[in-house]
Amino acid sequence: MAEAAYHHGDQDIQEQVATYKLFGAFSKWGSLAIATLVLMLVLWFCLGVNFLGGLIPGVILVALGVTFLRSRPQAGHG
Repeated sequence: MAEAAYHHGDQDIQEQVATYKLFGAFSKWGSLAIATLVLMLVLWFCLGVNFLGGLIPGVILVALGVTFLRSRPQAGHG
């Protein structure tokens, strides 16, 4: 049985890098969506404010989240 020769650093890892970035993006934006939904529902149902009392803070949270979570250009090394 022939063994495959392994050479450190010779494998293509582009699929793993793409999967890692996609998982990070889903985690980031999914967390913002869940936090916004929880905030809106808690304000609306548990604290007794009306629908707009939950919607307005939800919209503010989404605006702040998009501002702080969006991707920024990375500084070059060198």
